Amino acid sequence: MSLSIGIVGLPNVGKSTLFNALTGSSILAANYPFATIEPNTGIVPIPDPRLDKLSELYGGAPIKPATVTFVDIAGLVAGASQGEGLGNQFLGHIRTCNAIVQVVRAFDDPNVTHVDTEHNPKRDIDVINTELVLADLQTIDRRLPKLDKEARANPKLKPEADFLREAKALLDEGKPLHSEPNIMNDERAAWLQRELQLITLKPVIYVFNLDDNGLADEAQKNKLRELVQPAQSVFVCAKLESELHSLDPADAAEMLESYGQTESGLVQLIHAAYDTLGLQSYLTAGDKEVRAWTVPKGATAPQAAGVIHGDFEKGFIAAQIVDYNDLIAAGSEAAAKSAGKVRTEGKDYIMKPDDVVEFRFNVSK
Repeated sequence: MSLSIGIVGLPNVGKSTLFNALTGSSILAANYPFATIEPNTGIVPIPDPRLDKLSELYGGAPIKPATVTFVDIAGLVAGASQGEGLGNQFLGHIRTCNAIVQVVRAFDDPNVTHVDTEHNPKRDIDVINTELVLADLQTIDRRLPKLDKEARANPKLKPEADFLREAKALLDEGKPLHSEPNIMNDERAAWLQRELQLITLKPVIYVFNLDDNGLADEAQKNKLRELVQPAQSVFVCAKLESELHSLDPADAAEMLESYGQTESGLVQLIHAAYDTLGLQSYLTAGDKEVRAWTVPKGATAPQAAGVIHGDFEKGFIAAQIVDYNDLIAAGSEAAAKSAGKVRTEGKDYIMKPDDVVEFRFNVSK
C-alpha cells in the first residue's frame, strides 16, 4: 500500500519550507500569505538502513524503498470553508490522503508575518480544526438529504443514515470526528470514509515548527504536546531541515547531534505516521532487487503478498521467511538456511516488521 500525507496549516507557519526539506523540492517559500497557491506533491523514499545491508548481502542489488507522498496545500485561514483565502479550493487534494499533518508555528520572529499579527499555537490549531470541521459539515449536508430519501425506499440503508447524523451532531459541536472513539471504532466508519472521504475522520499528526533554541526546550515541547494529546507530536526546525537536506549523511548526522537530535524531521514524521496509522514494513530480497513493502500491522501473509500483486494473494501457497537480523548475522541466505533460520509459513501467519519474505504462489489460467 502507498502512504500519503496531506500537509495543512495557516499561512507562514513553515509548511512550504518543511515540504521542500522533506521532499527535496524547491517550491516558493516566501514571507507572505498564500505563497503556495497550487497544491504541491512530492514522493519521498522512506529511509531504511536495512535495505543497504541487504543490498550488500545480495551483491549490490538495486534498492527500492517504500515511499511516502506529501501533499502541501495553500495555507488555510479563518473562513476558508466559506471561501476566504485560497486553501479551501484545494482541500479535495487531501481527501484521499491516509493522514493529515498540521504544521503549527511555535517560534517568535517579528520578521516572519503571521496572519493574526502574533502567533498562538492553541488558537492556530483551533482555527485549522474549525475549518476542517466546517468543510466536512458541508459535505455531510449535501449527502444526508439524499441518503435519508434512499433509506426511506430501502430500510437497509437506515443504519448508515443514522450514523451520518451522529457524525453531523459531533461536527456541529465543533469536534473533529477523529476525536470521538465511538465514531472511529464503529464498523460504519470505514463506510463513511469510502462514501464521503471526510477529512476529520483522518488521523492527525501535529508538527510544531520551532526555532533553534526551541528544539532543546523540553518544557516548551511538553506544553505543546499537551495541547494535542493523545495525537502524535513531532518537533522540527524547518530551517534546520532545509540545511540538513544539502549535506551528506555524515555531516547531517553531526549537525543533528549538535542540536541534540538523533533523527531528521522526515524520519520522525514517518515513524509517527506508521505508528498513528498502524503500519509496518516487511522486506523482499534477492539478486535482482531488495525492497520494502508497507502493510497494516496484523496483515496476514496472503494480504502482504497482495501488496506486491493481487495474483500473489489469490494464488498464495506459502511464505518462506527469515528474520532480517538472523539473515544479516548468517551472512547469506544459504547460511541462514543451514542454521535453521529460514521457515515456511502458511495463510494464517501474521507478518512481522523484520520479515524477509519470498512468496510461493500459483495462478490458475
